[in-house]
Amino acid sequence: MPAETSSENLNEAIVTTWRAESARLVGALTRMTRDLDLAEDLAQDALVAALEQWPGSGVPENAAAWLMAVAKRRGIDHFRRADTLRRKTAELEHALGGEEATMPDLDDQVDSIEDDVLRLIFLSCHPALTPESRAALTLRLVGGLTTAEIARAFLVSESSMGQRISRAKKTLVTKGAEFELPSGPERTARLGDVMAVIYLIFNEGYAATAGADWMRPDVANEAMRLARMLVAFAPHDVEVLGLQALLELQGSRMAARRDERGEPVLLDDQDRSRWDALLLRRGLSVLERAEHLAAGGAAVGTYFLQASIAAEHARAARAEDTNWRRIAALYDVLAEAAPGPVVEVNRAVAHGRAFGPDAGLAVLSAVHDGALGDSPLLPSVRGDLLERAGLHAEAAAAFAHASALTANGSERAVLNRRAELNRALAAAP
Repeated sequence: MPAETSSENLNEAIVTTWRAESARLVGALTRMTRDLDLAEDLAQDALVAALEQWPGSGVPENAAAWLMAVAKRRGIDHFRRADTLRRKTAELEHALGGEEATMPDLDDQVDSIEDDVLRLIFLSCHPALTPESRAALTLRLVGGLTTAEIARAFLVSESSMGQRISRAKKTLVTKGAEFELPSGPERTARLGDVMAVIYLIFNEGYAATAGADWMRPDVANEAMRLARMLVAFAPHDVEVLGLQALLELQGSRMAARRDERGEPVLLDDQDRSRWDALLLRRGLSVLERAEHLAAGGAAVGTYFLQASIAAEHARAARAEDTNWRRIAALYDVLAEAAPGPVVEVNRAVAHGRAFGPDAGLAVLSAVHDGALGDSPLLPSVRGDLLERAGLHAEAAAAFAHASALTANGSERAVLNRRAELNRALAAAP
C-alpha cells in the first residue's frame, strides 16, 4: 500500500527519494544498456512518471523498486523501437522478469546495486576529465542534482554547465571509458582521483569560492554522502576513512557558521552547542578506525592528517581549550607529507596560536606573495597574525588586500569589518 503523504510534503518526498535512488537507478541502467546517456534519460523518465502519478496514488512503500520498474519498461520500449538492438530487448525483458508484480525489492540486490553506484562514481571521475568536469558529472550522475543546481553551485550559467556535462560524457565515449570497477594499480590511482573530487565538492559547499552565499550546505552534504559510499567500497583504506572523518568533523560545524541573521561566524566565535552531535560522533568514530589501522602499520596520508587536526577542534568544548600545540605538530607532519603553500599558510595559523603571533609570522614569511594566485587566504591569515601581534595598521592593510581578492560576498563583508576594526584600533590614542 502507498505511504500516506500530505500534499505540502509530496514534492519534498519525491525529491528526497530521487536524490537517494537516482545513482542506483542510473548505475543499474548503465550496466544493462552500456549507454550512459540512455541510462540517464530512462531514469529521468521514471522521475517524470513519479511526478505525474504519485500526487494521485501517494508515494509507494518501495519507491526505489517502483522507479526501477518504470525505467526498465521505458528501456524495453526504447529497444523494441530499435530493430537492430533486439538482443538488448531480451536482456531487459529478462531483467524485468516479465511481470511487474515480480519486480524484486532492490534491497535484495544491495551488493550488485551498490557496485553499480561505485562504478558510476569511478566513471564520473575518469582521469580523461578535468577536475571541474569530474565534480560536475559526479554531482549530476551520482548526486542526482539538476544541471541548474550544479550551475548555481559553481556560479556559471545553466547552459554553460549543460555544455560542460555534455562534453564530459562525450569525452568518456571518445576515450572508451568502461563501466567497470578498476583493480590493481589503476584502482589505487583512480581512488585518489575520486577522493580529490569528493573533497573539491565538499569545499565548494563548505566555503563557497564565489557568490553571495557563505556556504552551500546541500553541496557539502552530498560530498559527505559520497565519502560514506566510498568507505563502503574501501573500508580498510586509512585515507578513505580519513576523508569521511574529515568531511563529517568539518561538516558538523555548518549550522554554527552563520548567526541568526545569516552572517558568517568564524571558528573561535561559534556556539559549539550548535555543532551537529551525530556528525561529530560519526567523524570521531571513523577516525578511530583509521587510527587503529595506522597503528597496525597501514600508511597514512593527507586526509588522515587533516582529519586528525579537525578532531582536535571537535574535542575542544571551548575555543580556548583547543590543543594548538598538537595541531601545530600535526601540521608539521602534514607539511613534510604534502608540502605546499596552502599547508604552510595553515601551519602558520597553528604556530601563531600555539607559540605566539611572531612564530606564525615567521612560518608565513616563507610563503611568497602570489603563491596562492588570487586566493585571499594568504593576506587574511597575515592580517590575523598581525592583529594578534598588535600591529593594527599593517593588519588593516592585509585584510583590505584580502577583501579585494575574494569573490565571495559574505567573506568580503567579514574581511572589511576586520579591516575597519584594525584601522580604528591603529588610530586610537
